[in-house]
Amino acid sequence: PELPGFPLNGHFGLLGHIGLTAYFGVTDIGKLQAGETLVVSAAAGAVGSLAGQIGKLLGARVVGIAGGAEKCRWLTEELGFDAAIDYKAGGLFKNLRAACPSGIDVYFDNVGGATLEAALSLINLRGRIAVCGLISQYNNTAPAPGPANLGMLIVRRARMEGFLVLDYMQRAAEAETALLAWYQSGQLKFRVDEVD
Repeated sequence: PELPGFPLNGHFGLLGHIGLTAYFGVTDIGKLQAGETLVVSAAAGAVGSLAGQIGKLLGARVVGIAGGAEKCRWLTEELGFDAAIDYKAGGLFKNLRAACPSGIDVYFDNVGGATLEAALSLINLRGRIAVCGLISQYNNTAPAPGPANLGMLIVRRARMEGFLVLDYMQRAAEAETALLAWYQSGQLKFRVDEVD
């Protein structure tokens, strides 16, 4: 549908599977509440950048993890994340602990692997982990070992749940209404990279 003031390519991103994944991952799986700390891996990606902004709109403190100083600047300076960690610079756990002095309430996982292990070490009591993707494992030729500290789920009585956007298609209008309103009010940004 043509929406006044909304770019046509936004139907593939913000109002498509990307926006729905970010919205329901944060709201339904993560059950994010105002005042909580949300950490998003692959935060400069399509889903991660929206998940973090949705977190800010819901009143959370948001920390993004991305690869490179330029991506981290984009997260904090343009998208309003409270902090961004460049995992390529090293010291991921140390930097994550410094950025999350009160721990992590919700972790939106797009990466898995060592990043998930770092987040598990800081997960708060009754924390929630929304498993959206496992980028660190997609190109592996052998199965990757799981996090060495999966027991933190027991210690912290945390919940970790995988999900697919297909689970929420019957509720698409709910997400689209919120996402479009935030976009039209200037509170939510997205970008589309086109390659010819």
